[in-house]
Amino acid sequence: MDYKVPADTRIGHVHLKVSDLDKALAFYHGLLGFEITQRYGSQAVFVSAGGYHHHIGLNTWYSKNAPPAPQHGCGLFHTAILYPTRRDLAVVVKRLLEANYPLTGVADHGVSEAVYLNDPDGNGVELYWDLPRDQWPVDAEGNLQMVTDPLNINELISLASS
Repeated sequence: MDYKVPADTRIGHVHLKVSDLDKALAFYHGLLGFEITQRYGSQAVFVSAGGYHHHIGLNTWYSKNAPPAPQHGCGLFHTAILYPTRRDLAVVVKRLLEANYPLTGVADHGVSEAVYLNDPDGNGVELYWDLPRDQWPVDAEGNLQMVTDPLNINELISLASS
């Protein structure tokens, strides 16, 4: 294979089928803090960070009042939301814990620190921040060596107050 995707390519947005728009907005807008950029009546809403047209689309076009997708079937594993700093991640995680929102996992991947949870429809969500590239773990040949190690969540959220 000779073609490689250009290095500056980014994944622009995710569009999720949800069962209840208000419950989805309570999570993505109310808890995570995404801004509502546009509504399409009672069937769809676009939300973003920083005024972008949309990072996440939420719709009920095919899924109003539907049950969650089966965990052991094909589909989206999780949406990953990259925060610019470790403190930004700490702030949102502290908000979730204070709201008693259940987390499904936490991990230090060597290249990033991540917190995992599910949205109200059971869609996986990863909240994370990347360490500076020069701190990523590599082997003697320079190959990336990602890991899944424990993350000290208490130490992380202590940054939310600083």
